[in-house]
Amino acid sequence: MDESPILTQVPNVGRSLARQTARDVIAEKLMVLIATNMLRPGDELPGERELANVLHVSRETVRGAIQMLAAQGIIEVSHGSRSRVGKVDLSHITVTIASPNAIDSYDLESVHAARLHIELKVVGDAAERIDAETLKKLQDLIEAQRLGGDDAMRFLICDREFHVAIYRACGNPLLADFVTDLYTYMMDYRRNAMSQPGAIKASYADHVAIVEALERHDRDAVIAAFRHHLTRIYETTRALLSAGSPA
Repeated sequence: MDESPILTQVPNVGRSLARQTARDVIAEKLMVLIATNMLRPGDELPGERELANVLHVSRETVRGAIQMLAAQGIIEVSHGSRSRVGKVDLSHITVTIASPNAIDSYDLESVHAARLHIELKVVGDAAERIDAETLKKLQDLIEAQRLGGDDAMRFLICDREFHVAIYRACGNPLLADFVTDLYTYMMDYRRNAMSQPGAIKASYADHVAIVEALERHDRDAVIAAFRHHLTRIYETTRALLSAGSPA
């Protein structure tokens, strides 16, 4: 598998990607998933093959990244069983521009308004600039989401790759990083929301509509599909916040 595209499709977390190997990048992606509570202490990681398919790298690269994180105590590796997330707190790390704690300090209404104001501009630009390679990646991610069934953790791992790939296609890396930070908002609640009956099916349908519009390079249709998707995220997060607990 050609791993070179991955080095141009991930956020720059405070250092030059030119000095990072594919293994470094995947280790960083896994750290971001943990920092944003998509992966929680004790969670079993998906298998190497599954992660390799979602992250568009080889199994050897995934294995190397996991070994790097295991050496730091972030991942626990046991012979004969799945690797697990260790009891670590990575909420202080910078995801792209800000840490998850910084984003979570804002109220839901402010974050939703910012996403509507900025993210719709970003995905509209992506509709006009997106290339065949990125569209193929999005199709692969949709298939991975379909195969993941009702597993909220697996869906959200694919979901992040899906959103970030579209953001990066806008052509402005600063805006892409900014909306990626907004995407991480209240991930504890998002994971719980995706565990509710029908939630994954609804988001999957949203993603299919988004990709169909992107394939047509239809700016208005992409913006409309994303507005619908963001409104769903806002409403489910608001319901869980009203209930008082993500768990």
